[in-house]
Amino acid sequence: QVQLVESGGGLVQAGGSLRLSCAASGRTFTAYDVGWFRRAPGKEREFVAHINWTGRTSYYADSVKGRFTVSRDNAKKTVYLQMNNLKPEDTAVYYCARYYSGSYSEDGGYLSWGQGTQVTVSL
Repeated sequence: QVQLVESGGGLVQAGGSLRLSCAASGRTFTAYDVGWFRRAPGKEREFVAHINWTGRTSYYADSVKGRFTVSRDNAKKTVYLQMNNLKPEDTAVYYCARYYSGSYSEDGGYLSWGQGTQVTVSL
């Protein structure tokens, strides 16, 4: 059973940066892709980024492309989301999850969701 735990959220001013971490338990971490999603207040959960198991392939939502970078360190069983030039509209709870099947941008294709970490971007 894989468990994922997010950390690194916080309060930051617009234009600032944060790095989120998604730490995994279990021996098969290197065998699966991981996705990042977020849920803003009053909105549906939306796709942010996806990284494949090798770390060589990644995908991003248009809203974060060029500002966010997803990476992973399989030796540390951790996936990162570096967020630069943050905007107030990035305020949300950020989740990581293990990819299972289907479209990488749809949350239905993911399992083993973490509890989330709050990111708040102020003006």
